[in-house]
Amino acid sequence: MNQKYSIRIAKDLGIREVQVEAVAALLADGATVPFIARYRKEATGELDEVQIANVRENLARLTELDERRESILGSLKERELLTDELAERIAGAETIVELEDIYLPFRPKRRTRAMIARERGLEPLAVLLMAQEGNTSAEEAAAAYIDAAKELPDTESVLSGARDILAETINEDSEARAEIRQLFEKSAVVTTKVVEGKEEEGSKFRDYFDCSDSLPTMSGHRILAMFRGEKEGFLTMGIRPSRDEAVAILKSRFVKGESSFSDQVAQAAEAAYVRLMASSMEVETRMKAFTQASHEAIGVFASNLRELLMASPLGRKPVLAIDPGIRTGCKLVCLDSQGKLLFDCVVQLSQSDALRREAAGKIVALCQKFDIGAIAIGNGTYGRETMAFVRSIGLPEKVIVTFVNESGASIYSASEVAREEFPDKDLTVRGSVSIGRRLMDPLAELVKLDPKSIGVGQYQHDVDQTRLKQGLDDVVMSCVNSVGVEVNSVSKQLLTYVSGLGPSLAENIVRYRDENGPFKSRREILSVPRLGPKAFEQCAGFLRISGAENPLDASAVHPERYSVVEKMAADIHHDVADLIQDPALLEKIDIHAYVSTGLGLPTLRDIVSELKKPGRDPRKEFEAFNFAEGVMTLEDLNPGMKLPGIVTNVTNIGAVVDIGVQQDGLVHLSELRDRVVADP
Repeated sequence: MNQKYSIRIAKDLGIREVQVEAVAALLADGATVPFIARYRKEATGELDEVQIANVRENLARLTELDERRESILGSLKERELLTDELAERIAGAETIVELEDIYLPFRPKRRTRAMIARERGLEPLAVLLMAQEGNTSAEEAAAAYIDAAKELPDTESVLSGARDILAETINEDSEARAEIRQLFEKSAVVTTKVVEGKEEEGSKFRDYFDCSDSLPTMSGHRILAMFRGEKEGFLTMGIRPSRDEAVAILKSRFVKGESSFSDQVAQAAEAAYVRLMASSMEVETRMKAFTQASHEAIGVFASNLRELLMASPLGRKPVLAIDPGIRTGCKLVCLDSQGKLLFDCVVQLSQSDALRREAAGKIVALCQKFDIGAIAIGNGTYGRETMAFVRSIGLPEKVIVTFVNESGASIYSASEVAREEFPDKDLTVRGSVSIGRRLMDPLAELVKLDPKSIGVGQYQHDVDQTRLKQGLDDVVMSCVNSVGVEVNSVSKQLLTYVSGLGPSLAENIVRYRDENGPFKSRREILSVPRLGPKAFEQCAGFLRISGAENPLDASAVHPERYSVVEKMAADIHHDVADLIQDPALLEKIDIHAYVSTGLGLPTLRDIVSELKKPGRDPRKEFEAFNFAEGVMTLEDLNPGMKLPGIVTNVTNIGAVVDIGVQQDGLVHLSELRDRVVADP
């Protein structure tokens, strides 16, 4: 690893160089972020997943910088323009922006006004004017260059050409560009106007029809809204600071004293900004503003997704799931404790009293037949009415009745995954199954969907899609690995996100399981085709095998540490099973005695903690949620009411909350100053 990288990243992230180098080495060796965070704490100095991901992103950014640096050096060498001084400046550039500023004067470009002026022999005059020395006037100096054959018939045409050279020189001065860039960052104003004739069609952007905001103080969601309005053709958008202030900066840098030469330089400085620099700086500033707003939006999306994926699971109980419907009826399915579909039908609740009585009898009978532990009701249209009906039919108290957020269920029902799982069932049955499984284990069901389809993002279609995918994939992988998966029952979609696997190995594991029966030990996973030692190292600690001969196979203790646990048990004259069954025995173990090279207290503490509650689920205990009784529609709401609700989305302008009236409401950020909210 380039030592400059480790120094730079360590400084930027506030960590030690040795930590950066350790993470870089592990990443280069194919380790994943969850694996490094969980099982290589000694190497990284206990960096968490966020810090490790930040090191990874910084490494990628610096690698990209060096690739561009090499490309520029190659171009300059090829054209015989590279000098020792230029090479040194390029080597010292610490950002892409700085690097491109250095390269700008040497970049191959289309024919410019300055090029034409140089071809006409005006370079010496431009140099003379820029020096702003001598006793003659600019006009007198220009007279010597008048040449009708070169389209320089008079002094003004000569001076105009010289100013073109000066303007390009000023525009390509890296220090001047840095100063103007700083002005854009501190003082740029974002202005938007409605496109003439688009007022009615673009009414959703009405707030931006005639808007002027300071860029440094603008929120990310407003910037993204403006970009969307511009992209859709309803708004024009500009981002610039005061023209006079920008020109004054350039004049102060290049104009020396007062003379006719200085006056020419002043005119060139103004032209440099207006004609050349302003537009390029605006493009750069727009890109930076968009990137920052995207980063902010992706962060909100990722945070919301994590909350949703880590929602409390009901656990392994038989479930009856209902997808409410009025005209076509309510789609009902029964699932066993593993989520297997046992039965499906349609019941009518809105057609007649007779059909309602029939539906009530059927639901009660199904609960008895399949020993149903919970009823999951989709929270969409007709959900409240369905909930009220189910609660009125006299079910046993042990049966939990609760709402489930059905966002994305329809997308799952039409997906290739659903068609593969239920080829002979229609969309409605698949959607109901998804609702039921989401109650049992939200994480296991939601990983089957593209995270972008779940509906917890903000301007998700406007942001950088590559960064969005990386951010959301990181969240899903983090959640899956923090919970762990039961390898003998997990779906291939969930396995895909386990550290070190991916779609191909996940499919191989499921195929091996189907052909050979349940895995009896973690070591047997090495028998899966194409799953070698490196992949095993990455995934083994996150795969659980309940009922295995070695009880550690059902825990988060990595197989590479089994010998340490066995020695701990032997040293107090017990076996590993005893340590798990009687946590009090762990108090007799002095973990300091087991510290060795590569095995320190952080991992040893993790091992002991895991032995106390092997395979523990980090998610919260499940609690059934109910909306307020008697509040079914918007007309039932009155000012001052306090109602329970489910936060369905958190954005930079507030929280979107479902209170059970068919229309989510927004609690503005100003009303949340002294409250903490989170997704379900």
